[in-house]
Amino acid sequence: MDRRRRRSKILATLGPASNDEASIEKLWRAGADVFRINMSHANPEAMRETVAMIRAVEERVGRSIGILVDLQGPKLRVGAFAGGGADLLVGQTLTFDSDPAPGDATRVCLPHPEILSALSPGHKLLIDDGKLRLQVVEATGDRAVARVDVGGRISNRKGVSLPDTEIPVAAMTPKDRIDLEAALETGIDWVALSFVQRAADVEEVKAIAGGRALVLAKIEKPQAIARLDEILAAADALMVARGDLGVEMPLEKVPGLQKRITREARRLGRPVVVATQMLESMISAPAPTRAEVSDVATAVFEGADAIMLSAESASGKYPVEAVTMMNSIAEEVEQDGVYRTIIAAQRAAPERTGADAVAIAARDMAETLDLKAIVAWTASGATALRVARERPRAPILALTPIRETARRLAVVWGVEAVITKDAHDVDDMANRACKFAVRQGLASPGDRILIIAGMPFGTPGATNMVRLAFIGEDGARAE
Repeated sequence: MDRRRRRSKILATLGPASNDEASIEKLWRAGADVFRINMSHANPEAMRETVAMIRAVEERVGRSIGILVDLQGPKLRVGAFAGGGADLLVGQTLTFDSDPAPGDATRVCLPHPEILSALSPGHKLLIDDGKLRLQVVEATGDRAVARVDVGGRISNRKGVSLPDTEIPVAAMTPKDRIDLEAALETGIDWVALSFVQRAADVEEVKAIAGGRALVLAKIEKPQAIARLDEILAAADALMVARGDLGVEMPLEKVPGLQKRITREARRLGRPVVVATQMLESMISAPAPTRAEVSDVATAVFEGADAIMLSAESASGKYPVEAVTMMNSIAEEVEQDGVYRTIIAAQRAAPERTGADAVAIAARDMAETLDLKAIVAWTASGATALRVARERPRAPILALTPIRETARRLAVVWGVEAVITKDAHDVDDMANRACKFAVRQGLASPGDRILIIAGMPFGTPGATNMVRLAFIGEDGARAE
């Protein structure tokens, strides 16, 4: 499938099951628009090899492919135990301290002094993805005593989540800094930042990136939910990272948060990705559960820009089948009669800017006149983003002279990006818009399209022109 028949985009994570050129091409042809490289399981050398394979596939298929590098972020873990582990009983206490000696059922090292000093009575500690739950009853700055509320087996180096604690560490570790610099040098398109707590975390990465890549903030901590507005303002895109979000917050709150984050991101014109366990059973089975299909469909109905596969495409037995299934679900949802009703009902009030006014006018004209496509000339991608925010019925074709812009737009709802030299006047702009609309299979001679652009050409963010064009046998004719 070379041309997508859906507006929602698909992110596929690469890993042992898919990390070769032939598999990457199969995943792209099955429907993947953006590939994710998870740096929790990769080093800079492996990342560079994967990027090279993706770019080789991109060259072969002739379409822009986005690459997202997901930084690991700070991983909080307990220390080691004598004998490898201990059994914790409900009601007993476990002391966390900075002593590196092997632990037992009464104490264990928490090798993060900054965390020990931030804990207070009442704070919860969730261990091993929430399988064990403890609550701090005493904290002295260099040690904390916690009561076991949900017991079980605790073993070496299990992860610790702290939903009530403001973690006084940056979202980037030394490993992340090395990985980030390597990724930027390699020419990737998006950087995903894990365990964001505040806007400053995002701003730090953006300062390092310096425009070489855009920054996606993963929302997976209660602290990020509390500061969602400021994080949205700082980030270029958001991810609803439901795995850790579901550990650190009550599971029943996650669906509502997913809707809230999706709508807030769309209101500001920020791409939003819904991720984690979407087709989880396809890691080991060739078909998903009905509930998983419904979960993917819900994200599409909500108007998420992209839906993501993690282990399903990275390490599962059926990576191509998982992408194919996700593609089929999205196509079916978008053809459902209720889909447009839901999408239209979620439209946000426009900002009082020329760019927003032009984007809304483009959507309304395209729907009123049943136009075949909205063609957006864009240097930075801002024009295409503003139109995508309106979720028009007509396909969005972005024409850009900048390869990086085309790749970055691969994650944006409804946008198909083509690289072409900038227009030199209005007639050239209209003629080439018509030519590319036909070439991409969006329109035919005799159809009409809408063209939007910024004047003068090449000025980022200056969307200020709308033109209606008729596609003749020999080019465009203005109306």
